[in-house]
Amino acid sequence: MDFSLGDDRRMMADSLSRYFSDTLDWEARQAAAHSEDGFSRDMWSGLTELGVLGMLFSEEAGGYGGSAFDAGAVFSEVGKALATGPFLATLMAGKVLEAAGDADTLADLIAGSRIITFADEPAINADGSVVAPVRATQDGDTWRLSGAKGVVDYLGAADLIVVTAETDAGPSTFLMDSDADGLKRRSYRLVDGGAAGELTLENTPARLIGEAGGAQAVIDAARAMGLVATVWEAVAIMEVLRDATIDYLGTRKQFGVPIGAFQALKHRMTTVALEIEQARSSAINAAAYFAKEPAVRDRFGSAAKYTIGKVGALTAEEAIQMHGGIGMSWEMPLSHFAKRLIMLDHVLGDEDAHMARYLKLAAS
Repeated sequence: MDFSLGDDRRMMADSLSRYFSDTLDWEARQAAAHSEDGFSRDMWSGLTELGVLGMLFSEEAGGYGGSAFDAGAVFSEVGKALATGPFLATLMAGKVLEAAGDADTLADLIAGSRIITFADEPAINADGSVVAPVRATQDGDTWRLSGAKGVVDYLGAADLIVVTAETDAGPSTFLMDSDADGLKRRSYRLVDGGAAGELTLENTPARLIGEAGGAQAVIDAARAMGLVATVWEAVAIMEVLRDATIDYLGTRKQFGVPIGAFQALKHRMTTVALEIEQARSSAINAAAYFAKEPAVRDRFGSAAKYTIGKVGALTAEEAIQMHGGIGMSWEMPLSHFAKRLIMLDHVLGDEDAHMARYLKLAAS
């Protein structure tokens, strides 16, 4: 079976790589990542001009891709550049809109005229309890939502929000403006760069886009695509850390020789390289099996997410340890790549959650 990206994906990936290289040097990345929005709007506009966001969605929806491998190719370059922005939120919210047939709104996202986010995770109290699950009630021709969502990607910068909510008939999906009545946002910056926020709704008007009965399958598919994107981003970051560490081992000298010549460090680095290849295989599997039945799709997705959590921790730890104290310095990009890699383990469920999910799916 051929798992290569193919010419079209490779060309877009190369264009995206050059774009990040030309416009997002390290100082620009740091300034954008730790700005109020958490990303550069100029960078985002440039991506839309390149047509990058269109690669995430099908031709029927106004894009020119839409497969798991298309998403993987984009997020791999995002990982290599350590770019911040509503990439994951756009992908997941866009997949919900794509399933709903909302081509007009999706066209705005692909063109970059509006920014969207995806509010799916519940807001959590300090004791682990849910603050207030979002529920939707129908008021004539309008739906109104009340409740809270937590850690919503780039909430402060969003123009539109796709929200999952419970109705009397079951889970449904809704679209609302970020300035709708009764909507409150509390934004904050994230430890690895970028931004998120807490969303509170009180009788907030919204448009139903996914009715109960079919909405849960759409939500699950959007999360599954998000998993694929996350694991491909993580593998790309592992490769950056691996290459930076190998380069350092070849240039840093002790006792007159490069420390990479020491057998103990050679063995440790070889283990890291082999584990990264295992993570890459799991990411490819997640994309290759995405179009299968949901149980199979989710099993391979969870296997990949568990693997990148485990291998990601090893890669980050070894890269920092082999660099020594300088590996933890703010000025060195390596520490920021390592931080992002560790944080990716917690996006859409950590390795413990996905190990439990995998075992459950494998036994069914």
